[in-house]
Amino acid sequence: MGRLIFILVMIKVKFPDGSRKEFKEDVTPAEIARSISNSLVKKALGAVVNGSIVDLSHPISADCSLRILTFDDPEGREIFWHSSAHLMASAVLKLFPDTKLAIGPAVPDDFSSRFYYDLDMNHKLAEEDLDAIEKKMQELAAQDLPFERTEKNRQKAISRFREEGDIYKAEMASEMEDENITFYGHDDFIDMCRGPHIPSTGRIKAVKLLSVAGAYWRGDENNRMLQRIYGVSFPDIKMLNEHLRIIEEAKKRDHRFLGRDLDLFSISESIGSGLVLWHPRGALVRTIIEDFWREQHLKNGYDIVYSPHIAKLDLWNKSGHTNFYSEYMYSPMAIDEVNYEIKPMNCPFHIHIYKSKTRSYRDLPFRWAELGTVYRYERSGVLHGLMRVRGFTQDDAHIFCRPDQLQDELERTIKFNLFFLRTFKFDNFDVYLSTRPEKYVGTIEGWDRATETLKNALVETETEYEIDPGEGVFYGPKIDIKIKDNLGRSWQCTTIQVDFNLPDRFEMEYVSGDGSRKQPIMIHRALLGSMERFFGVLVEHYAGNFPLWLAPEQIRILPVTDYANRYGDKLVDIFKKDGFRTGIDLSSEKIGKKIRDAESMKIPYMVIIGKKEIEEGSISLRKHTIGDIGKISIDDAVGKLKEEIENKN
Repeated sequence: MGRLIFILVMIKVKFPDGSRKEFKEDVTPAEIARSISNSLVKKALGAVVNGSIVDLSHPISADCSLRILTFDDPEGREIFWHSSAHLMASAVLKLFPDTKLAIGPAVPDDFSSRFYYDLDMNHKLAEEDLDAIEKKMQELAAQDLPFERTEKNRQKAISRFREEGDIYKAEMASEMEDENITFYGHDDFIDMCRGPHIPSTGRIKAVKLLSVAGAYWRGDENNRMLQRIYGVSFPDIKMLNEHLRIIEEAKKRDHRFLGRDLDLFSISESIGSGLVLWHPRGALVRTIIEDFWREQHLKNGYDIVYSPHIAKLDLWNKSGHTNFYSEYMYSPMAIDEVNYEIKPMNCPFHIHIYKSKTRSYRDLPFRWAELGTVYRYERSGVLHGLMRVRGFTQDDAHIFCRPDQLQDELERTIKFNLFFLRTFKFDNFDVYLSTRPEKYVGTIEGWDRATETLKNALVETETEYEIDPGEGVFYGPKIDIKIKDNLGRSWQCTTIQVDFNLPDRFEMEYVSGDGSRKQPIMIHRALLGSMERFFGVLVEHYAGNFPLWLAPEQIRILPVTDYANRYGDKLVDIFKKDGFRTGIDLSSEKIGKKIRDAESMKIPYMVIIGKKEIEEGSISLRKHTIGDIGKISIDDAVGKLKEEIENKN
């Protein structure tokens, strides 16, 4: 008899540091992590194999690149929080067995909560129910139950869902195209899910369920209202406690409440959801920001333009917005038997300004900026103060340039943007390069060329970035910059987009040096994003304590007695002549109450005057949150405050 010969197949694995190592075929990321160190395997949550995120139990059968994910990685945290949603769903079913499950994703961009699950249940959840669910989650976590992946035939799974009345899973499975679909389970719980998941429930050491809210199935008001439980979880109790502390601080900074308390803005249901009313104090801050914006754009080679709020529907058909953006557009209106559309974007108007006359290659680039108000339909469930509205003003600009100018214009735009953000004291950023989405216009070659140019501009300006696959807009790739506020939360503001497609759609041209007609390249860019969202972010970033140069009321005069009122009026005139936004409290309240009122309105400086100050022709200066600075001459006070404004401290 012949002997059986077993051939051991080895595969090569490349690690993030560039090193390589050989392992036997079908090795798992967990085994590879164990071969590196015991501490790594204890922290490992998943892995990235050739760019795909997988479970630690995933067998690797060919040469690959590999990165082990821990809670320190964004992808690792997302796996952790999605697994926590499954743990919460299993706890809910043990306590409320008749519950129907909808969806339960991780929400890493939601600063307060990190996961949720939408539930269809007859029982209306209360605070004590959250405590019970949380306790059951802790019990299941302590059992260290493994997450196990299985596959089932899609059609059989749909039939089973329908038999069991699991309408939400049946609907989602019916929309899938694969023959088989994946499920993940632990203990007696199983849920349809693509995964991946953490190795076991024991990795979840700390959990807190935060709140219950209503949520329409798939965000559609015509569908059934579900109950959504929000929660947070961490691999360490200290991390949870710190997160809960920051959540409490975030509540104090909530721009919706500060906007009301500081009399900055309001939103009235009588006007309409998502439509902002700017009060005098808020409008003044916005005006200061806009004036600074215009001043800096004019200094940096931009021209200011204006455009109408509506245009013929044909314009949006030609631009492609009605094909690619219709879900965010309002219904057309008939005027003189012609359909018009309220604008969701400013770009087609700027294109028509360009096309109003023949352009020469010598004229380019054109940099045209507009604070243009646009209107987009957002579902009522996602509206949120100033952060998500239906009417907003973009700090928009479009640059039209020759191909040989594109690289310089992009670098110039990135630097200009960073100057703006740093002026408002945003120094930490996450930068993303968003590539071609599934639905797009134009050629792949054009997309690749535009993407490579954006990448080169980021490299040349020494800007660190990450690739965000498939998140470009329909007409071109883009750079997105998310700013981090004082609590470390990320906010989307800046976008810079390269567009070869709209110039082609609108047949834009310039006359080249040899007399031939060529097509310009278009850059779309918004630095602050929208005035509404940026204002909301500023309120929360500063906790309502606007720096002196932005404060709607910079100085408040506080006479100690009525005797000092005349001197107070004189000081108001002096400070106003020097350009300070100054108010005076002439009420009959005691000085302590006047100070508390000024502090509650977050006035940067208070000027306290009594008999001594009148006799000496001086003032006593007090700074918000700091307290008394001491006596100072009027001239010295003016000089000090002017310097602070000049430096934008």
